[in-house]
Amino acid sequence: MNERARIPVTLPVKTPTQSHWQDPPDPEIADLRTTPDLPTHADTVIIGSGITGAAIAWNLLQASSPGSIVMLEARQACSGATGRNGGHTKAASYRSFLHHAFHHGTPTAVQIARLELSNILAVHAFAREHAIPCDLNACNTIDVIFDEAQWTQAHEAVAAMRMAMPEGDPAAEYEFYDAAEVNERFYVHDGEYAGREEKVYGGVGYFAGSLSAYAFGVGVLKLCLGKGLNLQTHTAAVGLERRGEEGGWVVKTERGEIVAKRVVLATNGYSAALVKEFQGLCVPMRGQITAHRPGMAVPMGGCLPTTYSFIYKKGYEYMVPRPAGSRFAGDIVMGGGLVRAPEDGLYEFGTTDDATLNEGISEYLKETTPRYFGPDWGEDHLDGRVRKEWTGIMGFSPDGFPFVGEMPSQKDLWVSCAFQGHGMVLCWKSASALVEMMEGRDDEELAAGFPSVFRVSEERLAKTFEGRL
Repeated sequence: MNERARIPVTLPVKTPTQSHWQDPPDPEIADLRTTPDLPTHADTVIIGSGITGAAIAWNLLQASSPGSIVMLEARQACSGATGRNGGHTKAASYRSFLHHAFHHGTPTAVQIARLELSNILAVHAFAREHAIPCDLNACNTIDVIFDEAQWTQAHEAVAAMRMAMPEGDPAAEYEFYDAAEVNERFYVHDGEYAGREEKVYGGVGYFAGSLSAYAFGVGVLKLCLGKGLNLQTHTAAVGLERRGEEGGWVVKTERGEIVAKRVVLATNGYSAALVKEFQGLCVPMRGQITAHRPGMAVPMGGCLPTTYSFIYKKGYEYMVPRPAGSRFAGDIVMGGGLVRAPEDGLYEFGTTDDATLNEGISEYLKETTPRYFGPDWGEDHLDGRVRKEWTGIMGFSPDGFPFVGEMPSQKDLWVSCAFQGHGMVLCWKSASALVEMMEGRDDEELAAGFPSVFRVSEERLAKTFEGRL
């Protein structure tokens, strides 16, 4: 893993695979340059146009005098991880709670669980309030567990959460289903993989939801453009240089330079391409997703009322049924399968190549739906099982937490990155917290809601990446 983490991080490749959500790209802003020429000066330059960059811009633009804000994007708008993920607004906080409590204390574990749920609720509320057409589907989810040890640990974790939080705290609301209920209510059966029987031990249900993260991110960007954001697509930032006594930064791009009072990195897995301190610390990892047409026997034509995860020893898949009324309603979006690749997916770390697929993972993901749903899948759709498959680049840190805050010893260089493939339940609140810090409102109220373990620090930058936690 050390060798993979040391691979020099590159800028985004020019021609990535096309995701389910970006087919077609948004006609208004995918290739937008608000001004024909690149501005030479800006109060704030945000690098990256995904949900993090859009949320940071939105929060900055709420000020009465936000100053000039320029957003740079190397490719099309919202074409990175936000436009390529599975659209799952799912926290699964119980799966990390015991780890967080053991290493960082129960209060921090509680704080993280509450932040994750509040992030989901805030994203859903924002989409509704601003009528963003993103196929928002607030619903429950089910984690189907195929590993006895993890089934036992799930019970232990939920019990610990309920003990640590007041009765009725929504962050600790979970429901358990036995194997028979999983089969009857969620249509998941025991299966077989590589000659090995996969037994369902049970399921864990809780609130989650789904949306098109691409459409949501584009919707936020459009709101920001209406408030004065200058978006420059196809304009990769290729370097940063601190100014001397004048202060601020020079942002070097393929189209010229911008002098900025402050710079914000919303670049997730690509961050080390611009800030060398993140090499080996914000490590890119390529994830893969396949969109399946629903099988002929799938109930409700594939528009199942819950989202899913399938959890087994060392790995998992997540599944998002496309809701009724959406484009390709009933399609089954299936992501994951990392540990089914050689050496548990080792060679997906350190790569920024989302122009290609891992064929081994591809073949595995194609077979997941009939294996998990068995007779409730039936024959494949007449047009074939797979509609589309694509890859995207995530960012991972040594301790499993995002880096949020001002870079140590680099005044006015701010960052929010390394979301561990968990961005849909971390990005929005991390962005709002970052803007509070940038605007000088880093107070007790922020500390009460935003975990200190998420803040970038010299101590965290000295850690060694050993793999995904």
